[in-house]
Amino acid sequence: MSFPTYRGHLQYVCLGCGATFDIGELHYTCPTCSGVFVLQDLNFDTLKATPAAEWRTIFDARAASKIPALRGIFRFYELMAPVLEPEDILYLGEGNTPLVDSSPALRSELGLKTVYKNDGQNPSASFKDRGMACAFSFLKCLIRTKGWTEVLAICASTGDTSASAALYASYVGGAVKSAVILPAGKVTPQQLAQPLGSGAVVLEVPGVFDDCMKVVEHLADNYRVALLNSKNAWRILGQESYAFEVAQWYDWDMRGKCVFVPIGNAGNITAIMGGFLKLYALGIITALPRIFGVQSHHADPVFRYYAADAKTREYKPVAVTASVAQAAMIGNPVSFPRVRHFAEKYEAIGGPGSFQVLQVTEQQIMDSMIQANRHGHIACTQGGECLAGAKRAKELGLVSAEETLVLDATAHHLKFIGFQEMYFENSFPAEFGVTPKPELANRPELIITQSVKDKMSDKDYVVQAADNVVARLGLAKK
Repeated sequence: MSFPTYRGHLQYVCLGCGATFDIGELHYTCPTCSGVFVLQDLNFDTLKATPAAEWRTIFDARAASKIPALRGIFRFYELMAPVLEPEDILYLGEGNTPLVDSSPALRSELGLKTVYKNDGQNPSASFKDRGMACAFSFLKCLIRTKGWTEVLAICASTGDTSASAALYASYVGGAVKSAVILPAGKVTPQQLAQPLGSGAVVLEVPGVFDDCMKVVEHLADNYRVALLNSKNAWRILGQESYAFEVAQWYDWDMRGKCVFVPIGNAGNITAIMGGFLKLYALGIITALPRIFGVQSHHADPVFRYYAADAKTREYKPVAVTASVAQAAMIGNPVSFPRVRHFAEKYEAIGGPGSFQVLQVTEQQIMDSMIQANRHGHIACTQGGECLAGAKRAKELGLVSAEETLVLDATAHHLKFIGFQEMYFENSFPAEFGVTPKPELANRPELIITQSVKDKMSDKDYVVQAADNVVARLGLAKK
């Protein structure tokens, strides 16, 4: 199998004023109106000359490729960043994350057919690696073609973005240096450990993610840095691979499918809509899945926008309060203009209801995360948010038991283990508004004390400890 010969003609397109810019420079916001960009392939329509069935065959064959540049997200090369050469493409094992059917017991409890896509099984344990693989591949291309000797890769983050950016920057090395800006005290210890371990310069500022983002935006406007947040349109391209993989998993048949995505900074839901629209444009899929964005009531500007009457809608950032879904605790999503742009395109094809936004509570998020993981999943708090969204959709009569609900577990459960600990210990600060359900709480139990053990022989200790286990678990003799 050889590397694709197709090369696209990509340009930045501003969603604010429609201005276009060459990809030969790093652009994040429009210098004319400060709008955000999408990347458009001017040659895309030439791909329609290849029959849809042939595209399916090509992508399915590449799924078994041993060529590193085609093993991950770039097996969908023509749909993503088809200006890169094989030596530019960075592959650390991202993509190809599994879709895991919920257990029969969980499906019975829910009355829904749910499936988790475990994006926590990416290299840095979150979905961010999809976008970073693409963004850093393009950065490598610029370094190669322009002869840059040094460039700073920087991002604002609540955890996952910094972990991913630092990982990919450390692998590229050479001209690439790495720094991340985090909100002090609002990143889990597990997530903080990742950029530190990758050797990034970790800088903290007081406040929340939005405060960090303002600092990074100022740097990107005034200095030559590679901004790795979702303002970077190359990241959005990489994250489209999520949609491609979901479609491929279901043999390119998206009828009766609903995809639930936490909104956060709105880059991922944008990418997923964009990805499905590309597949539809080429006839690779013949129906669009319905998309449900989910937001916590502690950070819900997109929900508020779409909950308003279409004639009077006005987007307004909100002040966020404490949320267990830390990656979604964003009051002014950078990619909201992209959401509006792609939602309009999506509904024009899929009809009313093909894109919707749901609001859930912090209590529902935590209960749902614990419930999912008690049934064999490895969902993070954002994955809990998606399950809570699925339950809410059922309450509202928006989904049926016959449909397949794909839930986005954006990161690995272990990244957010502190929230599980607070749930089990009933130690949530009041601002979260979370009261653990006793039936979902779980704590270790001491079956024999050290002082009792010290008074016994080894044989007596084993017998007594075993008897205590039998009593606790109600075991019957053989």
